[in-house]
Amino acid sequence: MTTLKQKILQVSTDLFQTRGINSTGVDTIVAVAGTTKMTLYKYFETKEELILAVLQQSHQDFQTWMNDKLGVFNDKPDEKIQKLFDFIEEWVTSPSFVGVAFIKASAEFPNEENRIHQLSSQQSREFRQFISKLAQEAQIKDADGLAMQLSILFEGAVQAEQIKRGSGAIKSAKKAAKSLIDLAIKQS
Repeated sequence: MTTLKQKILQVSTDLFQTRGINSTGVDTIVAVAGTTKMTLYKYFETKEELILAVLQQSHQDFQTWMNDKLGVFNDKPDEKIQKLFDFIEEWVTSPSFVGVAFIKASAEFPNEENRIHQLSSQQSREFRQFISKLAQEAQIKDADGLAMQLSILFEGAVQAEQIKRGSGAIKSAKKAAKSLIDLAIKQS
């Protein structure tokens, strides 16, 4: 059963992803959620707190999804890292794909002192660390270097796909990622 707080969070996520964070006012959120400002502010003291909660939930949902997908390869670390971009491609090409929340939020809140930008930056680092861990499990010598390269491919391809669905960016990124992963495995 969905609670009112969860409904507000889901409605906000959908609106922020499709309309933009700064373009979505609290009045719109409460109207779509079928609630009141008083109720929204009961759960989220400010719009900034709501944005942070949306970012945290979106990041957690993606990480859980990715862990579930890769979990079947727990005994095969080489295959696990090689499958990473297969699953990213699956996600990016799905009809429900609307972009990556932390990438969009960092663009809307470019000031590095802003809490939303800081959380977005942290989530980007966490994803890179996730890739580095996969590389370490596959006994790749420069796991951090490979993680940086793959995260750049991921973020660039996702932005290109956000701009133009079906651009082919994710397929190109996947091909480049495979080359980088294969080379890193050979060198280890």
